[in-house]
Amino acid sequence: MKLSKATIFGIGNPLIDVVINVEDNDLKNLGVDKGIMHLVDENRQKEIMSYFKNMSPIYHPGGSAPNTLVTCAGLEITGVISGKIGNDKFGDIYKSQVEKYGITSRLVIGDGPTGSSIILVTPDGERTMNTHLGMCQDFSIADIDESLLAKADIFYFTGYMWDTDSQKSAIKHALSIAKENRLKVIFDVADPFAVQRYRDAFLTLIEEQADVVFANQAELSILFDTKDTNVAANSLGRIVNIAAVKLGKEGSLVIENGNLCEITSRPIIAKDSTGAGDMFAAGFIAALSKGYSGKAAGEIGGYLAEEIIQIPGAQFEKSVIKQLNVDLPWPK
Repeated sequence: MKLSKATIFGIGNPLIDVVINVEDNDLKNLGVDKGIMHLVDENRQKEIMSYFKNMSPIYHPGGSAPNTLVTCAGLEITGVISGKIGNDKFGDIYKSQVEKYGITSRLVIGDGPTGSSIILVTPDGERTMNTHLGMCQDFSIADIDESLLAKADIFYFTGYMWDTDSQKSAIKHALSIAKENRLKVIFDVADPFAVQRYRDAFLTLIEEQADVVFANQAELSILFDTKDTNVAANSLGRIVNIAAVKLGKEGSLVIENGNLCEITSRPIIAKDSTGAGDMFAAGFIAALSKGYSGKAAGEIGGYLAEEIIQIPGAQFEKSVIKQLNVDLPWPK
């Protein structure tokens, strides 16, 4: 698809999600910590798949930033997805999915496997990820379409891109292009695992380069070394213009220009929390792009997150997103 300009240019890890419904005892037997993302090698993935050999997994093209961009496209926010996949079956599935949802692809094909993530979903809807990055980890400066990035309104990326030096260098280069061309920089810190490893770097990035930041309670607690969510949220609000803190069942907090507001959640039954944060980001970004306030963006983001956790998987079907764009409680 040819595109001269996009609203949002996102760089992320294109991953095939392998979703398996499990019990808490399965996590204990496998020795994995619940609710976080584990970086694993191919052998560890094979070990996990062997443990669940009698189960029937569900396959979804995913990855945090790509999930968000897919939904933004359904909400009529033009987007570009940049990342690296392999020349294999999973890569072919991924390319067809991107085309289906109408996102402009700047996916680069490398000499290796497409990344994948085994997502173990427990009865409480919590997801535990076991991710092999594959070609994602080789994404580099040379893989960025600099011209298209420079013409966007928003540059979006997540903390997952700090996992290799090659990815990190690419993001830093993209940030310099974003600054030079006055793009709005939106950063999702992504996962407690990532924050634990890169806390100081993330704090510096937020203070010096981000305009909008997404985090959940666990990530926020690590960033500011306190379990007091309000204290940490206000600390975040002092170093970035707009921030959204995801509180799960409790809704979210939005801080805009130092002012904090609480957004309550709807009473729903969660089946699978996979993709909740990605959908929150999509709704928030779409609302900001349409000119709404941070509070309104938080309400739209929360609504989408509540919708996705009522169904399996991290993405909506294309027809569902289009209908949601009509049904969403957009402010009048």
